[in-house]
Amino acid sequence: EVQLVESGGGLVQTGGSLRLACVGSGYSFNDYHIGWFRQAPGKEREGVTCIDTFNGKTYYADSVKGRFTVSRDNAKTTVYLQMNSLKPEDTAVYYCASTGIAGTVVEDTWTDEDEYDYWGKGTLVTVSS
Repeated sequence: EVQLVESGGGLVQTGGSLRLACVGSGYSFNDYHIGWFRQAPGKEREGVTCIDTFNGKTYYADSVKGRFTVSRDNAKTTVYLQMNSLKPEDTAVYYCASTGIAGTVVEDTWTDEDEYDYWGKGTLVTVSS
């Protein structure tokens, strides 16, 4: 059974940092791209970042560029999301997701939820002002 499990969420003050982790199991995690999405209360889910498993290329939403960093440790089948300089508007449930077709090119489509076949249940990040 494919599983993606997020951890690391919590309550942090404005300007603080958190590191989220996404651990994959039950499939060839290292063969697929991993994205992070978030959904704030009352808003649609949006793409935050994605890391290409083949070339390590990373993509970021404009709202998090320069503050968030995505990385992966294939030996641990884990992708991390380091979030710095957090703002109240970063408050959301954060989900990791995996593409399900090996070789998919996501450079122009990484924010499209349809690119991803597997999803975690999410972890809540709350940034207080």
